[in-house]
Amino acid sequence: MIFLVYLALLIALFWGAKLVKKGSWNDEWMSLSQTKALQGFTAICIMLHHCAQKTCAPWLAPRVIVHGLDGFVRMGYIFVGVFLFCSGYGLYKSYKTKPNYLEGFCKKRILPVVLAFYVTGYLFLIVRYALGLRPSTGRLICYLTGIQLSNPNAWFVVALPIFYLGFYFSFRFCKKESHAIFCTCFVVFVYTLIGTCTNHNEFWMRGEWWYNSVHFFPLGLLFARYEKRVTEKIKCHYVLWMVVAIVSFIGFSRLSIYVQNTISYYGEDYNLNLIPLRRWACLLVQMVTSCSFVFAIFMAGLKIKIGNKFLAFMGTITMEFYLIHGLFIEFFGYSFLDVRPSLYYIRNVTLFVFVVFACSIPSALLLKKAINLGKGKKKSSKKESMVQSERAS
Repeated sequence: MIFLVYLALLIALFWGAKLVKKGSWNDEWMSLSQTKALQGFTAICIMLHHCAQKTCAPWLAPRVIVHGLDGFVRMGYIFVGVFLFCSGYGLYKSYKTKPNYLEGFCKKRILPVVLAFYVTGYLFLIVRYALGLRPSTGRLICYLTGIQLSNPNAWFVVALPIFYLGFYFSFRFCKKESHAIFCTCFVVFVYTLIGTCTNHNEFWMRGEWWYNSVHFFPLGLLFARYEKRVTEKIKCHYVLWMVVAIVSFIGFSRLSIYVQNTISYYGEDYNLNLIPLRRWACLLVQMVTSCSFVFAIFMAGLKIKIGNKFLAFMGTITMEFYLIHGLFIEFFGYSFLDVRPSLYYIRNVTLFVFVVFACSIPSALLLKKAINLGKGKKKSSKKESMVQSERAS
């Protein structure tokens, strides 16, 4: 039955896809519609990654392991990399093509992410209380402020505003574009450096998943700036580059697993001063692995034009879907956040996946409406204050 999941994935990706003629290229390979469709697809893959972690990850107790999604267990950071690459690419392109793009940047780009972070965090907190969990006063304050994640998948929307702010201040105050890109890259490097120097904990930067895909944000910026030059070189030796990317991904993905199992991100128990270096060793191999994969995916876009109504729809709710699907994984998994019995345990993996997906779609739409409503209230309250000030004058 699990093959139904993989069949559904293939149908979702290739329904309506078109293979370009020999000797020609898909000139829309980095268009908004193509990147949104790809982001919509990878959002589903991230859901499957989290489902795999709840059903067949090797660190689970043997009694709850049900195989079927094993290939997705270690692939999450690669799929998130697609999001971050497209984010960096889209920011640069918008900056270059839209007049006065930086005006109102925080309101347009950062505010929706922050609203989504707190809405889903408070929703998880409400569910915790409904299931009988009673955090201490200190922990409750941490949940309410976001210092500790009530929604364990929300790290992405903590990191994204940091990178957006780095982009905004860099391009706002640097006189040269090259300096602005360098400063943005430096922000991501410092973020990664802090992550590798921070031990696993219950707060921010709590593990390697907080930083092992963030290099794609500056890579998206750099590719956007040099897109024409890079694309021409790829086209000249397309087959060679594709073979190199696929072989590199296969080889480095195996090396990455070996390095993580031997050197390990988890170095707190070794009592050594070289813990950050151990993490950097694991990180560098993962970086090469993910870059090979994403490079191959986007190169495939030069020859295959994807797109259908379903992917277009998913592309409009990627962030909301990403943030909300974890709630239903916890509802129907073997436990709720590993601390309480779940609402209803679905052991059949295929049914588990389809139920999580079916519940996540309408919930993501409702979350999107709630975020838009929050933005609308901000606008209306601002207008009301302007009217009151005019009346007062």
